[in-house]
Amino acid sequence: MAGGLFLSFEGIDGAGKSTQARRLAATLEAEGRNVLLTREPGGSPGAEAIRRLLVEGEPGRWSGETETLLFTAARRDHLERTIGPALAAGRIVICDRFADSTRVYQGAARGDLRGLVDRLHAEVIGVEPDLTLIIDMDPRLALGRGLARASGEDRFEHMGAGFQSRLRDGFRALAGEFPNRCRLIDGARPEPEVAAEVLALVRPRLA
Repeated sequence: MAGGLFLSFEGIDGAGKSTQARRLAATLEAEGRNVLLTREPGGSPGAEAIRRLLVEGEPGRWSGETETLLFTAARRDHLERTIGPALAAGRIVICDRFADSTRVYQGAARGDLRGLVDRLHAEVIGVEPDLTLIIDMDPRLALGRGLARASGEDRFEHMGAGFQSRLRDGFRALAGEFPNRCRLIDGARPEPEVAAEVLALVRPRLA
């Protein structure tokens, strides 16, 4: 998959990562760069079908183990059909969530499943982004944003504030675990300020 640049955005629900991913993609496209903006779960027809199983319905619909398997299946299809070909073609891939979300959501916040998550990732995915931008925010503010969207894809938001707090702790720990790849960004500031920091972190990778 050499030749392209793989960027991912992470963070708790409602932190603004999707907004920042879109802003970055628009900025780079305006500069004439070949950009693919995608998302997880989803990003390919098969993965989008699995997405509906994961983000809709009752909070207790799946166990953490089943979620891990479903997310990994969706990610594999996404990698085969969308991310891999784009990187091989030398494109900049901007992904709204990738494997770090599974490490945190299922590997930490949904139980002690990190070992399972890591084994599946090593066997089935085996790819990490070149740079991961973690948008950090107070879980109470982020949860209010997420529920206010009323998108119908709010299964994880309905797991409550305590769950969102565990997620935030998990993402912050991940930034410490992978300091060469992950950057923690304060998402409580105005969107343009956050976008400026994102762009400043991405610029060196574009060279």
